[in-house]
Amino acid sequence: MEPDLFTAAAEERQEKDPAGSPLAVRMRPRTLDEVMGQQHLLKPGSPLRRLVGEGSGGPAGPSSVILWGPPGTGKTTLAYVVSKATDKRFVELSAITAGVKEVRAVIDGARRATGGYGKETVLFLDEIHRFSKAQQDSLLPAVENRWVTLVAATTENPYFSVISPLLSRSLLLTLEPLTDDDLRGLLRRATADERGLGGAVTLPGETEDHLLRIAGGDARRALTALEAAAGAALDKGEETLTLATLEETVDRAAVTYDRDGDQHYDVASALIKSIRGSDVDAALHYLARMIEAGEDPRFIARRLMISASEDIGLADPNALPLAVAAAQAVAMIGFPEAALTLSHATIALALAPKSNAATTAIGAAMEDVRKGLAGPVPAHLRDGHYKGAAKLGHAQGYVYPHDLPEGIAEQQYAPDALKDRAYYTPTRHGGEARYADAVEWTRNRLGRKRS
Repeated sequence: MEPDLFTAAAEERQEKDPAGSPLAVRMRPRTLDEVMGQQHLLKPGSPLRRLVGEGSGGPAGPSSVILWGPPGTGKTTLAYVVSKATDKRFVELSAITAGVKEVRAVIDGARRATGGYGKETVLFLDEIHRFSKAQQDSLLPAVENRWVTLVAATTENPYFSVISPLLSRSLLLTLEPLTDDDLRGLLRRATADERGLGGAVTLPGETEDHLLRIAGGDARRALTALEAAAGAALDKGEETLTLATLEETVDRAAVTYDRDGDQHYDVASALIKSIRGSDVDAALHYLARMIEAGEDPRFIARRLMISASEDIGLADPNALPLAVAAAQAVAMIGFPEAALTLSHATIALALAPKSNAATTAIGAAMEDVRKGLAGPVPAHLRDGHYKGAAKLGHAQGYVYPHDLPEGIAEQQYAPDALKDRAYYTPTRHGGEARYADAVEWTRNRLGRKRS
């Protein structure tokens, strides 16, 4: 028998003994309309709709598709739905265990099935990024000649992990992490549907919320946890899946945290204040609470970027670039790996020297502007690059600092009302000490009287 997951025999066994299959398998959608999430890929006339033969008179669907997205977002499900909707043979290979020999066996079987029985084959290749270049090359004739409809899945960027000839012959579809609403609908369907738990247990709101936090956007993880916890509840004779039973089953305590309420803001505030106070251990505690509660990692990263400027500033000029790099990394990789990046940034910011001089400086400058302390720009600083500017006295008398040995020209830059105003008061913490020396020297050279 070919190395596939859903051969006719396997499907027959599953239909005869559905209870023996995992909940995630039993609840696998049978049509595209049952798929939760990925609505950007399921619009009328989309490539996936055409691939299953929906629509009339339109162009044929693609012969090869690469599905790129995080785990548990429906890559295997979409491949299975395609095979069922088109009544094609479905063969699944995993790049972890399969090699060129297995690929060729599937392709030979597909050619025989097409020629002998007139039945086309969908080849689902999971984790294609694990295939070597030679192994991916072996797929090209089958894709080129449409001996199989290839549906390949990867969690890694295919532009780096899939060979160009195969990528150019395939339609790349990007799957997005499932939202809480997507997962909530999936859990409720699995709880009530006869293919799932058939209403054997009820799912209170607090238990459902904890399941969503456990899932982290992964449908398979959500259903696996639900199945295990429901089994534990039924073993205890309980018809309600309590939060306590779920915590016992998954060995993960529920964190009191409302992403839209006080806890969201209180814990975020405590994180930033702990960083400001240089208590790295407290900062890591609050970071962990936010991560475990399922907080959006991008929200945490944004708060860290703000902290880098607000509380550290020029005491460590590398703090902001580090926080920005962390935010970019978090956006690219997501959880769970993003926890490492957020920890990296949090530790660095907590242990950095602190200064709010940049914060108070811009605050004081903006306050003066709001009070109307602005005034006209000094004439010698105005734009002099247009005809007639000289007649107006614009740019006349301006001294070009680069022409002077020290690069400093003693001339007035601020409006008259603010010519002696000093907003920036640097500390001597960390790297800001050199800015303190620099600002004192330049103000003296400019002939400024501090006010």
